[in-house]
Amino acid sequence: MGLGRRAEELPALAQATGVHIIAATGLHQAPHYRPDLLPRLLDGLADRFVSELTEGLRRDADPDGPPLAAKAGLIKIAGDFHHLDPHAETVFAAAAAAHHATGAPIAVHLEGGTHPLGVLAELHGRHSVPAGSIILGHLNRFPDPAPHRAAAEAGAWLGFDGPSRANHPTDWRLFELLHTLAEAGHADRVLLGGDTTSAAARASTGGGPGIPFLLTGIRARVISELGDDVADAFFRRNPARAFDAQWQA
Repeated sequence: MGLGRRAEELPALAQATGVHIIAATGLHQAPHYRPDLLPRLLDGLADRFVSELTEGLRRDADPDGPPLAAKAGLIKIAGDFHHLDPHAETVFAAAAAAHHATGAPIAVHLEGGTHPLGVLAELHGRHSVPAGSIILGHLNRFPDPAPHRAAAEAGAWLGFDGPSRANHPTDWRLFELLHTLAEAGHADRVLLGGDTTSAAARASTGGGPGIPFLLTGIRARVISELGDDVADAFFRRNPARAFDAQWQA
């Protein structure tokens, strides 16, 4: 919420492209918001999440306005660098309450790819969110295979969203991490994405390979090095399970 989702444009975009777009409710780290807006958003935060998941998204310019026709399908929240601050703890509690009310999955921005096991302890251990409803993002930014394996063993989803123009220093470690997880039997917990970060980094602006590179360069290399079945898991089976819309039924 409040970060320029342009929610009113998403249904037409999905229809025009034939692409399934899953919009997110949720709240980012406190510094991303104007000081006058943040208290307003935090007021009744869990109910805001539930409303956007069950009634419809709100325009960012009018977060207390009427719901749009499109509903959110995901709760997106954010951790901090190697810890959770009081703001994050408040948002995590609201996200967990919204999950328990709706069944919606929770995706987490890991700052610099750090603290995945601490995030699991907070959501799964403290707030009883099933690990299979938790998506840990940006893990490629902190390429330590040990916590990745531990998170996979716990049943969480592992998000690797490089290459990214803004976070490219660890891009070269991506396939090393994917090999490690696949060899440990965790190919069924991996999600691949592309964090383009800004308009200047997108393929449509000529600023980089962007999202299309996932289905060309990245997918071709996954097939070459890990095989067709692993590629099918990464690009079809896993996202179909992680973003399963059946909770809305």
